[in-house]
Amino acid sequence: MFYGWWDWRFLSLIIFSSFIDYGIGVLLSKENRQVKRKLLLWTSICINIGFLGFFKYYNFFIESFVASFSFFGSDISTSTLNIILPVGISFYTFQTLSYTIDVYNKRLEPTKDIVAFFAFVSFFPQLVAGPIERATNLLPQFYKKREFHYANAVDGMRQVIWGLFKKVVIADNCAKYANIIFNNSDDYSGSTLLLGAFLFAFQIYGDFSGYSDIAIGISRFFGFNLKQNFAFPYFSRDIAEFWRRWHISLSTWFRDYIYIPLGGSRGSLNKKIRNVFIIFLVSGFWHGANWTFIIWGGLNALYFLPLLLTNKNRVNTDIVAGDKLLPNFREILQMTSTFFITLLAWVFFRADSVTHATDYLQSMFTVSLFSKPAIMPFTVLFLVTVFITIEWLGRHGQYALERIDRINKPLRWSIYIVLIMLMFLFTGEEQAFIYFQF
Repeated sequence: MFYGWWDWRFLSLIIFSSFIDYGIGVLLSKENRQVKRKLLLWTSICINIGFLGFFKYYNFFIESFVASFSFFGSDISTSTLNIILPVGISFYTFQTLSYTIDVYNKRLEPTKDIVAFFAFVSFFPQLVAGPIERATNLLPQFYKKREFHYANAVDGMRQVIWGLFKKVVIADNCAKYANIIFNNSDDYSGSTLLLGAFLFAFQIYGDFSGYSDIAIGISRFFGFNLKQNFAFPYFSRDIAEFWRRWHISLSTWFRDYIYIPLGGSRGSLNKKIRNVFIIFLVSGFWHGANWTFIIWGGLNALYFLPLLLTNKNRVNTDIVAGDKLLPNFREILQMTSTFFITLLAWVFFRADSVTHATDYLQSMFTVSLFSKPAIMPFTVLFLVTVFITIEWLGRHGQYALERIDRINKPLRWSIYIVLIMLMFLFTGEEQAFIYFQF
């Protein structure tokens, strides 16, 4: 019902994908010959990636093919299709693939319960934009009897409220000004362009992590525990820590199913470099059929490489500033520099084309970078400051308000009421969730 409400015709796609992977799981449980098992695995991979590739990348490859010939002076004529991208296809494709791969590697017993499996694939809170759940975590939860737990429902509601605040108050209000600046970037000074990139950084974080909080919170109402998808990434002290904290379900998926099988950080120097670029370029390509996303992935690979080659990619694995109220000067410098290089990469993520992104950055890094911005949304910047403060104080939890139950009830309820009031007061122009397009 939930998926069909968007477009009932695409129900056939998710049903077919679910049938294929359910059937292959059953066949893998009965097959001991390695050649046949490998054939079954590759059948699942080819069908799932084939669907994803057709709906998401067909026109991209055709247009890139034509452009490459045009570059060498040869014009060829070809046609593209008006293909509608099925909502959530990148998410549920990876979810079903994780099941098949884990069954193949004997990390998971294949299910004979087809209802449980279909529910796992189409679980509505996280179906269209994640978190990308592993079958090892979510599937067994469908076997259990549903029981209502008041404490879980309260905690889930609290996380939903925080997710809504991120989306409605932070992301949508930042989007209003970020869109104006990016869509008219030729008209603005470097300082205004820097502000636009800053606002987009908080738009995409509030938008996507807000959705994840809502999905995780709603799931908790029904007694399901989903994996944490964001862990306060803008408090990271290096880019490796950032990627351990940003879109965790996708980052760990690529790590476990692509990076480690390729050899990970083992082997020769060339293999280490190759693996890093593969993982980040694939991550960029997963986000969309545009060269901007591939360059975004490549930039992050370049950021990450020095840490890997100097064996410093796992230096910052603890929570920044520990139990202290404020970070020290070194931590502030590390967080600021990491956020800044991340912000530069976000320009490619947000830009309409590679030319737009490069022009944007060139215009930003001029003398006008030190001028007064033409746009100064003080209210939005104040809300972002409040948001950062709450996130900082709650950084030890799974989400910012998780430990708020430790304070007295009147103050706790006052915070809830203020957050809800802010949602009504600062509900701006409705903005679609960014990750719906992926």
